[in-house]
Order: sequence, then C-alpha cells, then structure tokens
Amino acid sequence: MIRHALIFWITTLLALWGLVVDVMARGLMAFSFLIIPLILVALIYYAYKVGPGRMGGGPGRPRTKVKPSAKTMAKVAGIRKTSASPGKRKSYPFQVIEGSKGKNDEQLPKYH
Repeated sequence: MIRHALIFWITTLLALWGLVVDVMARGLMAFSFLIIPLILVALIYYAYKVGPGRMGGGPGRPRTKVKPSAKTMAKVAGIRKTSASPGKRKSYPFQVIEGSKGKNDEQLPKYH
C-alpha cells in the first residue's frame, strides 16, 4: 500500500514539474494540450451522473418501489406456512445402497 502511494505521489510531482517547466517555456499556450483531455473527463463525468438516472435510478436517485399484489403476498404467505420447521430434518429421495462385494477387513487400506 505504501509503495503504491509512493509511486502515485512521485508520478504526480513529476507531472506537475513538467507542467511548470512547460508553462515557463511556452507561456499560457502550454495549457492548449489539456483542452481535449479536460473535455473528455467532463463528458465522462456528465454521462456517469446524468446517464444512469434516465434509465431508472443511479447514484443519488432511489429506484421506484413496486408494491406486490395481494395474490403475490398470498403465495408468499402460503409458502412460509408450508415450509418445514427448522428443527426437523428434510427427507431426501436418496438412500445408501450396499455393494454386492463382501466386506473384507484385510483388503481395507491401513491409512485412508
């Protein structure tokens, strides 16, 4: 984590140093190469904030809640009543079938 922060800050300082040197060399015309990236960042930010809101919710906007119908609630209540109590074991349609070979203790491996 510290290594990543160190790399980030070194990169940021080098970028700022390059910007300062460029401004000193070319004046305010040095900022002309930043216009297109700033426009792209602004468009991406706008699309993130406004775009998802038009599609039924997004960051900061709650989605519309739908009230379930009485028929759906009756089904849910019926399922809850018919479910087994948590203390009982479920009955599965599986059973263990004993093999046709005879069991011989000599053939069992000593280590499993």
